[in-house]
Amino acid sequence: MESAQRRVIEGLATQARMDALNMITRAGSGHPGGALSSMDLYATLWLCAHAAPGDECATNRDYIVVSHGHTAAGVYAILGNLGFFDLEDCRRGFRTADGVFEGHPCARVPGVQWCSGSLGQGLSVGCGFALGLRQRGLPGRVFVVMGDGEQAKGQIAEARDLAAKYHLGNLLAIVDCNGLQASGAVEEILPLDLAAMYSAAGWRVIHADGHDPVDLYRALRPGTDASPQPTVVLARTIMGKGVSFLEGRFESHGRVLKDEECATALAELRPLAETNPWQVPKRAALAKPAQPIELTVNAGKPLVYQAGKSVDCRTAVGAALLSLAAANQSRPGAAPVVLDCDLMDSLRLRDFRRDFPSQFIECGIQEHNAATVAAALSRLGVLTFFADFGVFAIDEVYGQHRMSDLNQTSLKLVATHCGLDVGEDGKTHQCVDAVGLLANLWGFKVLAPADANQTDRMIRFAATTPGNVAILMGRSACPVLTDTDGRTLFGEDYEFRYGQADWVRTGEQGTIVTFGHMVWRAARVSDALRQQGVRVGVLNLACPVDLDTERLRQAAETGLLIAYEDHNERTGMGVHVGAFLAESGLHCRFWRMGLRQYGLSAAPERQYEIFSLSEAALAKRVLEEVEQTHQSNKEKRQ
Repeated sequence: MESAQRRVIEGLATQARMDALNMITRAGSGHPGGALSSMDLYATLWLCAHAAPGDECATNRDYIVVSHGHTAAGVYAILGNLGFFDLEDCRRGFRTADGVFEGHPCARVPGVQWCSGSLGQGLSVGCGFALGLRQRGLPGRVFVVMGDGEQAKGQIAEARDLAAKYHLGNLLAIVDCNGLQASGAVEEILPLDLAAMYSAAGWRVIHADGHDPVDLYRALRPGTDASPQPTVVLARTIMGKGVSFLEGRFESHGRVLKDEECATALAELRPLAETNPWQVPKRAALAKPAQPIELTVNAGKPLVYQAGKSVDCRTAVGAALLSLAAANQSRPGAAPVVLDCDLMDSLRLRDFRRDFPSQFIECGIQEHNAATVAAALSRLGVLTFFADFGVFAIDEVYGQHRMSDLNQTSLKLVATHCGLDVGEDGKTHQCVDAVGLLANLWGFKVLAPADANQTDRMIRFAATTPGNVAILMGRSACPVLTDTDGRTLFGEDYEFRYGQADWVRTGEQGTIVTFGHMVWRAARVSDALRQQGVRVGVLNLACPVDLDTERLRQAAETGLLIAYEDHNERTGMGVHVGAFLAESGLHCRFWRMGLRQYGLSAAPERQYEIFSLSEAALAKRVLEEVEQTHQSNKEKRQ
């Protein structure tokens, strides 16, 4: 590196330090310590990587992920000084509701590739980006900047192992080793031998002076040996670097300077800025915020399962994914990639791995990492399915999905073994809260197929629909649904449309509203009651969060609604139906049948009996409610 280049980097870092301090002081909140210690890393990285304004669509571009998001002021100061946006907009809008410059990096800011804030997830994002570049055949590199305190997070260990397994030589991690975190010294809070940990995982370890651009450049530049090893740079830095009364103090992490203190700090930095002045480059055009890469996916020909058969929805998922992969092999990114967590056979994915091994990513038992890797892969324009049991795919990694939602990813989440259908595995494995949890995530579409045919269409819908889609299903085989004449309900001509409910049965004396693997049970009850002269409909709410309000109104006109589900009664589909009735001013008799406690370790049908969710229990409830509705109507007429 030439001395002139070094002066440029030092000039940028010094000016950015001044801007970051001004931003934090003006906002009255923020984290100056880490922003100052990471600033030389950021200046060197953004000046040396292929990530300049205007590179958003370049095929050889690099990706930079900042994991320790509390350094946002430093990130924004660097990007603003490089011309990604008007720096004055950031100075005015930092940590206010008036702009996009949130307290932790926001992907709506040009130059920011991933919203961060939940520590420990950045390396998983980097793995997803690195795998995405490989899947798309692109030459770029991925840089992940992390703090040393967050290295205690278990998800980082998962990501380390996955990166080594898949030989992600295009991934380089940089750890800001300032030795301090919010509550004190790293060595006192949880000492870690980072060099030994990364080396043991199979990474190449480089030590560098995190405030020396020449040393950093040597560590960051591409190697000449085309090593398949991922690389980590352990960069020695000083908390609060550049301001004497902030340096080396853990309190600097979140200390906001008073106006007079900020003036003193700027006075210390100004001589350096005057020695190496930095000029914001003129922009040919404003840089654009990172956008998900759009895909054109061939949905392929739907598979049809014939009436009279019972097929588990998992089998239909595996078959649909094979069909999609075959139909999209010539489309970059559109051929599905599937992430698995050691449940390949339970999820019916062995044939997919056999036929498309390069599109099957086996993560092992590390759901936290897998969920984030899958989401990041989808952000890079790869059709990505993450398949797992519901308790692992949703309950265990809710925080990861929340961050994916904030990052507007396009993850396709397949959660099996939902509800009581897991049976003998017991309450630890019965995901009875999937609808309630996913309903909190505004960017997720939630689907629940009623049989194998609807599963097939939902998988194809998810593949061809941008954004996050979660598909919930049970474990056991379900009968292929038919109408009252025995014809396949979701047959050759059926097309799934999000938000549309399906009339499985019709009846003027009431309606059972249900979803997923409870639909066929409700249909059998309806058929049995019809033989007794009681006509109740069955409405399949295949989208239990985003309801079909028109058909729900039709159902309410029967005067009786019974919500039937093996979900937590407090947060399930029935709650959404009840809220709709109340908010719409619709008056009908309404009863919820769901779970009021955790399940047991017993066969599914036995559990449905114990918790009054069996077909017999449903029929009894319907008859009682029909009679009550009849009596109520009779009294009104008198």
